[in-house]
Amino acid sequence: MKTTKLLPIAMLVLALASCSSKDDKKVEIKEELPIVEVATIGEEAVKQISEYTGTVEAFKTNNISSNSGSRIKRILVDVGSRVARGQRLVILDDVNIAQQQIALANLKRELDRARELVKIGGGTQQAVDQLQAQYDATARAIRTMQENTVLTSPVSGVVTAKNYDAGDLPAGLPILTIEQQNPLKVIVNVNESEYPKVKRGMPVVVKFDTYGDETFQGQVYLIHPTVDATSRTFQVEVAITNRSDKVRTGMFARVNFNYGTTHSVVVPDRAVQKQVGSGVRYVWVYQGGEVELREVELGQRLEDRYEVKGGVAAGSQVVVAGASRLQDGAKVQLKK
Repeated sequence: MKTTKLLPIAMLVLALASCSSKDDKKVEIKEELPIVEVATIGEEAVKQISEYTGTVEAFKTNNISSNSGSRIKRILVDVGSRVARGQRLVILDDVNIAQQQIALANLKRELDRARELVKIGGGTQQAVDQLQAQYDATARAIRTMQENTVLTSPVSGVVTAKNYDAGDLPAGLPILTIEQQNPLKVIVNVNESEYPKVKRGMPVVVKFDTYGDETFQGQVYLIHPTVDATSRTFQVEVAITNRSDKVRTGMFARVNFNYGTTHSVVVPDRAVQKQVGSGVRYVWVYQGGEVELREVELGQRLEDRYEVKGGVAAGSQVVVAGASRLQDGAKVQLKK
């Protein structure tokens, strides 16, 4: 009897204990809002500079050859020799010229004889004309051979290749290669979007890893008129003044184009996040106790800041700390 009376009381105690346990759990799982630190972003004057890389090339390259078919008698320079415009480089054998001059003298005698025959009625004008044509052609050939007997440099530059020696009969390759190395040039592929900004004659700054922070002055001298459909770039040729002959063909160059200054939105680099597995950059914008994910288009890196070309406006508040646990639309509390 006593046991039966105590049973309802025990069940009531267990039920109350159960309710108390559930209430305790509700208190335990209550999660605090993420704490974030924010910064208000604004605009700054930002120099619009684009950097492109390229390889130094000779401003002009001249291959010294001869079409006379004569053997090389002497070569007056070697690889590495500096030459001036008009300087003699190669002397060719003139044996063929002597033979042609003998042939020209024989044609002259025949031509004079044919003219005398016409005068006395023993010849034809057609024969005279034919001999005259042969004489003129031979004379031109001799002049060409004489011009090619001594080969001169068309530019001031450096001998960068020598393919034959004295006594060789040139065939196929040029005898010498002369490169004009002051000025030099760099060909760079510039983004299609910058086509309206690049102007012929505009100054550029060129740097070489070999010379650290030392700068070299150059200017745009040729803009190619077509855009590559695959890379969406166009070629620009930049001429460099090669002071003290420090720059050499084949060097790696960095060319900086300065398009002036604009006022751009900038954000702290701590605010910029990268989406895993892609090149997408984004920031968390704080407004009204919540955060919103905004994809941004970045411009230049400015020490501890980034130029932003789109995605967020000046005056916005962006999260600079505490972004690891955030979700789009999540409620947050500000760090005190």
